[in-house]
Amino acid sequence: MSAGGRGRRARQADAEAPRPDDPSGTRTAELTAFLLHISGERRLSPQTVAAYTRDLSELELFLGEYFGTGTLLWKDVDRLAIRSFMGDCAGRRGLSRRSVARKLSAVRTFFRFLHLEEIVDANPARTVRTPRAERTLPAYLTREQTERLFATLEARAMEGGFQATRNLAIVELFYSCGLRLSELQGLNLGDVDLVSDRVRVLGKGRKERIVPMGRLATAAIRRYLTRRDELAVTAPGSDRRALFLSRSGHRLSARRIQQFITRFLDLVANETGLSTHSIRHSFATHLVDAGADLMAVKELLGHSSLSTTRIYTHTSTERLKKVYRKAHPRA
Repeated sequence: MSAGGRGRRARQADAEAPRPDDPSGTRTAELTAFLLHISGERRLSPQTVAAYTRDLSELELFLGEYFGTGTLLWKDVDRLAIRSFMGDCAGRRGLSRRSVARKLSAVRTFFRFLHLEEIVDANPARTVRTPRAERTLPAYLTREQTERLFATLEARAMEGGFQATRNLAIVELFYSCGLRLSELQGLNLGDVDLVSDRVRVLGKGRKERIVPMGRLATAAIRRYLTRRDELAVTAPGSDRRALFLSRSGHRLSARRIQQFITRFLDLVANETGLSTHSIRHSFATHLVDAGADLMAVKELLGHSSLSTTRIYTHTSTERLKKVYRKAHPRA
């Protein structure tokens, strides 16, 4: 069967699937088919689908202005048009090289789909050079700042309230396991094994990994689960599957987790650039500083490539340089 035949059959199978939101109503049929393909057939995460939707909708808008025609034909898009889109992102919009590179990756994947569907003759984005990303070291907490963070959270949790007890459990789990925000927010009760002290995590690309959990994180989660059971009595319609709940009994949103963690980070650290993700960076940095094997850290973080994990060796090296320059009499 031809690629076009496979594509038509896939679109027929997805015909009854929920269509991605298109408030403007101007999305082309080809882009809609692609978004249905990655959400339905490939089953990419909602966050990944949202990123593809955003990046490719921006491409559509740009190309409409670039060609100045009422109807956008994807077969007319060439390498120069895509380079112009990247230039617009970096120049007029001032996006970072990393953001531009991500958008180019989305464009390549989309045109690969169009090529397989026999909608275009070739992938014009294939030969467009990816911008070299700036090398930036991740922001992280020092050991002292980490201790202050947990001391603050523990003091609040001692009062026994649901929210403070839950917040301590969240940050303990973040730091103990080095999770991404989306991974923690999506955890269910069945993913946490308090007997063997480990947690089952669904990471990027729906790849599953098992991560060990520290004793302090286990203890914090046990205390939280007691409060969670009490909440279920007062909020009978609460989510039975989700691990972390709001006071109304619904799964806690990623935005709400970001808000309270950022607030506590501001209390214990004056540095700019710290975010929820900084706790994951702190987890990895402290492990590497203590001599942990880089391959082990890679597996714990759920990285697909060791090169991604190596940035934490650069973080450690930079800190050693600062200590050397400050302490050595002839540095």
